[in-house]
Amino acid sequence: MTEHLDVAKLQRRLAEFAAARNWQPYHTPKNLVSALSVEASELAEIFQWLTPEESARVMDDPDTAHRVRDEVADVLAYLLQLCEVLGIDPLTALDAKIDRNESRFPRS
Repeated sequence: MTEHLDVAKLQRRLAEFAAARNWQPYHTPKNLVSALSVEASELAEIFQWLTPEESARVMDDPDTAHRVRDEVADVLAYLLQLCEVLGIDPLTALDAKIDRNESRFPRS
């Protein structure tokens, strides 16, 4: 895809996808958080028994790399949908959290 992607455009695509299938009634914060947790667990499962060294090379195997990309996409999709439903700008939230962490954990 050559067009520029941004968070708002992806959120619109996700909302349109759900609307076309009448899934909005199921996209409650509770359900989206549950789905997000499941997808994060599926991502963790890929790494579960790998050594630190193996985990650093996980993208070297095309089949495993494909699985990792798919699970990352699923996690991000549910997170973006949750943010949309709750009215959270995820980039603003992340920026504010980094600011707080910089204050909480100053450089040594």
